[in-house]
Amino acid sequence: MDRDGTLTEEVGYVNHPSRLRILPRSAAAVRRLNAAGIAVVVVTNQAGIARGYFSPEVLAAVNAALVSQLKDEGAYLDGVYVCPHHPTEGEPLYRMVCECRKPKPGLLLRAAADLGLDLGRSTLVGDKGSDLVAARAVGARAVLVLTGYGLGEWEYRRSVLPVQPDHVADDLFGAAEWAIEGLSR
Repeated sequence: MDRDGTLTEEVGYVNHPSRLRILPRSAAAVRRLNAAGIAVVVVTNQAGIARGYFSPEVLAAVNAALVSQLKDEGAYLDGVYVCPHHPTEGEPLYRMVCECRKPKPGLLLRAAADLGLDLGRSTLVGDKGSDLVAARAVGARAVLVLTGYGLGEWEYRRSVLPVQPDHVADDLFGAAEWAIEGLSR
C-alpha cells in the first residue's frame, strides 16, 4: 500500500514524526490483513529527501513512528520500501531517473524478492493514478481509496486515469476487506 493519503493523512511532506497521523480505520485494516496472514507492505515515494525538505534520518524517524503507532493498535507491517529520488529536482545524489519511483514497479519488485511475495496474487492500494499504474505493471490488482487525493482522482479525473482501478474503496479498511474476499474466490 501507499503511505501518504492511503494509510496516513496526506499533509504534504511529512518532515517530522509528529506530523504523521494514521487515518481512521487504517490500523484496523492492517490488523485485519495481519490476522488473515497477508503480508502488509508500504511502498512510498518520498522525494522530499531529493528536494532537501528532510533528511534520510527524518524519514527513518517518521517510518519508525508509523511502525510504533501501528504496534500500539495491535498491527504490524512486513516491510516499508521507499523511493527517495526525483527525476528532475533536488540534490544530485537523489536527482535521478530510477526504477523505484512509482509508477515504475521497482519498489514492488524489491518487496516481492525480499519477502517472497506473489505479485500476481497481490493488491496494491493507493490514492493516486501512479499507484494504479505500478500495480498493473506487476500484474497486481489495483485499488483506489477515496482518502488523500483519491476522491479528487475518482470524481474529477477518472476518465483520464492511466489505469482504471479494479475496485474503489472508501478507505484502507474497505480496500483490505475487498482484497481478502478476492483471495477466497
